[in-house]
Amino acid sequence: MLFLLLLAAGIISTATAQAVNDNIENRRVLRAEETVSSSTTGCTVQRNCVDERLTGKCIEYHNDQWFEFTPATAGRYFINIGGQKCRDVRGVQLVVLTGQPCQPATYRVLSCTSLGTQDDVFVTLDSLRAGQPYLLDVDGYLKDFCQFSLQVSRTAAGMPVSYFPPSPSRLLPTASRVVELQWTLPDSLANAPACRVMRREIHQYRSTEIHRVPVRRDTYGRAETSYTVADTLPGPGIYDYQVVTTRADNGPAPTRLRQWWYAYTTAATVPLPGTVVAREVVALPLQKYPAKARLSVVITDPASGRVLLARQLINQPANRRQAELSVRKWQAAGLKKIAVEIICHPVRGDFFTDRLLLNLPAPATQP
Repeated sequence: MLFLLLLAAGIISTATAQAVNDNIENRRVLRAEETVSSSTTGCTVQRNCVDERLTGKCIEYHNDQWFEFTPATAGRYFINIGGQKCRDVRGVQLVVLTGQPCQPATYRVLSCTSLGTQDDVFVTLDSLRAGQPYLLDVDGYLKDFCQFSLQVSRTAAGMPVSYFPPSPSRLLPTASRVVELQWTLPDSLANAPACRVMRREIHQYRSTEIHRVPVRRDTYGRAETSYTVADTLPGPGIYDYQVVTTRADNGPAPTRLRQWWYAYTTAATVPLPGTVVAREVVALPLQKYPAKARLSVVITDPASGRVLLARQLINQPANRRQAELSVRKWQAAGLKKIAVEIICHPVRGDFFTDRLLLNLPAPATQP
C-alpha cells in the first residue's frame, strides 16, 4: 500500500513538475560556456514581471522561465539554443533584456526571437558590458512545450536565427524539380572554409544539409566569390533554402549568405481536358485583420492536436492568394476539419488571438 502511495505521488509530481527558475526570483545564473538543459513544461507566467508591449509584439508569454548572465569581460556573445524536443515542434522563443527583475518599467529589450523550427541556432548579442546582469526569458513558441539546451558563449553553435518567413511576395514558383542556387562570398568572409546549403520543406521542423561547398581559391590563395549549385527537389511543396558559411578556427561566426523560398508544383496539378478541378484550397478570413499586421497562423488536426502547418506572414488584405491554404495532403489523410489559431500583432495596439474550426472541402470526383 505504501509503495502504491509513493508511486502515485511520484506520478503526480512528474506530471506537474516545473523548472525551479519558473519564477524570476529563482532565475538560474549562467556561467560563460556552461550548457544547461531545461523544459518549459509545467511553467507559468508571472504577469506582473513581463510586459508584451516592450517586445515589439514578437511574443505571447505562455510558459516562460528565467535565466541571468553577467559577462566577466565586455564584447560579443552568442546564445546557443539546441537539442530542442517540442510537443508541437514549433520551438522556443527568447527575450534578452536588462533592468530590475520584475520591474517592467525598467526593462530594455535587447533581443526578441521566435524560432519556428527545431534547428540548432544562435542569437548574437553585441557590445555586452562587463559586470552588467542580463536577463534571459525562454518560452515555448506559440504555446509549445519544449525541452532545450541553452548556452551563453563566445563561440556560435548551429545556424543564425532566420528572419525570413515565407510569404507570397517572396515565394519563387517553379515547375521544374531542379533548382539552381547562386550566391556570393564577400571579402569579409574569405577565410570561411566552406558553405553549407541547407534545405527544409515547410512542414518539416529541421533543416538538412544537402551540400557542403568548399571555398575555392586561386593560385595566390584568394577566395573565389561566385558559387552555383543545383538541387533536385524530392516532391511538390514549399522549400526553404539557406546558404550558411562554416567557421574557421578563430574566425567569425557562421553567416547566412542567401535564403530562398521555392514553391514547386508539377504538371499533375494541371487538370486534364474533361475532368473536374479538385477543390484543394480553403481560404482563411485574413481580410478581417489590419493591413501590415503580423499574423502567426497554426493549423492543427482538431481530433489529435497534431500540428499540420505553422507560418508567419505580414497581412496583405488585397492579396487573396495569401489567404489560401492547399488542403490536398489533409484531404488525402481523411481529415474533414482543421483547427485554426491566428495570433494577430497589429502595427498599433495589443495582439489578440482568434480560434476557428473550418470544414475542408470534399475532393471533387472525376466523371
